[in-house]
Amino acid sequence: MRQQLSLSVVDQSPVRRGGSAADALRETIELAVKTEALGYRRYWLAEHHNLPGFAGTAPEILIGQIAARTHTLRVGSGGVMLSHYSALKVAETFTMLESLFPGRVDLGLGRAPGSDPRTATALVYPGTRRDVELYPEQLDDLLVYLSGGFEAGHHFAGIRPSPTPGPPPEVWLLGSGLDSAVMAAERGLPFSFAHFFGTSADYAPQVADHYRRYFRPSAQCPEPHLNVSVQVVCADTTDEARALASSLAMARLKLATGQPGPIVPPEEALAHPFTPEERAFVESYERVTVIGDPGSVAAQLEAIAESCGTRDLGVVTICFDFAARVRSYELVAEACQLAAPG
Repeated sequence: MRQQLSLSVVDQSPVRRGGSAADALRETIELAVKTEALGYRRYWLAEHHNLPGFAGTAPEILIGQIAARTHTLRVGSGGVMLSHYSALKVAETFTMLESLFPGRVDLGLGRAPGSDPRTATALVYPGTRRDVELYPEQLDDLLVYLSGGFEAGHHFAGIRPSPTPGPPPEVWLLGSGLDSAVMAAERGLPFSFAHFFGTSADYAPQVADHYRRYFRPSAQCPEPHLNVSVQVVCADTTDEARALASSLAMARLKLATGQPGPIVPPEEALAHPFTPEERAFVESYERVTVIGDPGSVAAQLEAIAESCGTRDLGVVTICFDFAARVRSYELVAEACQLAAPG
C-alpha cells in the first residue's frame, strides 16, 4: 500500500497590489494557523531582500510569531541565506528558537542571496560581501557550533551558541541543483529541492538520485530524507485555477525582466499584451507549476513524488486574493487526504 503524502507549506509572504507588507505578514501568520488545522506538517518562511513583491526579510522573527500561535506545526526557515551572516549568529538565533519551542524548529539553509548583488553588498556593509565559494565552510562551521563547538586548539574553541541545553534545531539544506544535493548528502543532512523555482524542475529526479547516491548517514539523519517543494495553484475548477495562476506568472515575468513589484489581480495579468518572448517564458514556467482542480492537482503531486522517490512535498501557493490562497491549501489538503492534528 502506497504511503500517504506528507505536505508542508513554504511561504514567501507575497505582497499584493493595493496591500502592504504588514498585510502580507499578518496573512502569513493567519495562513500558518489555518494550515496547521488542515494537517500540513511544516511551515517554512522564505528570506528575500529589496523585493517589493515579498515581505519576508527575517524568517527567524516570523518563526517565533508562528510557533507561539500554533501547537503541532514544525516551523522553520526556507531558508536563511547563510552568506549574509556569521555561522555563530545563526546558531545562536536558532538555538534560542529551539529552546523556546522544543522539537518544533527547522533551520533551512540556502546559499542564494535572496536579493540583487547591490542589496547583498548592503546587507554586510561595511564588511565585505562573501564569495559563494565560502558557503561550504560557513555551513560546516554552523554544524560544529550546533553540535557543541570547536575542539581545543581551534581559534574559536570554547565559544558556544547560547542557550546550550537541549538538542539543536533540525538542520536542512535547500537548493535547486546537483551541487546542493551532494553537499547535503555528504554531510548527512535532509535536503529540500526547490522545484518551485522552475529553472531546474525538469531535473528533479536526477537531483534526487544524486542526493541518495552520495548520502552519508549522520546522527541527525541516518538515511536520506528528501523534500520537494512545488508551486501549486488549486481551485474548484481548472479554469479558475489557471486564472488565479496568471497573477503568479506575471510576477515571475516582471521579476525576470528586472521590474519586480506586488502581485497583480488576475484580470490585469490575463489582459497583458504579451510579446512572443514573454508568452514563451510564461508558458515554460506554467508547465512546471501544478495548476488545476483538486483531482488534477493531487495526481500531479503524486507524479512528482513518484518521480523523485519521496512522500514529502512542500507546497508554495501565490495568488492575488488571500481567500483564494487559503482555499487552494484547503482543497489540496482534502484531495491528498491530510489528517488534522490530534
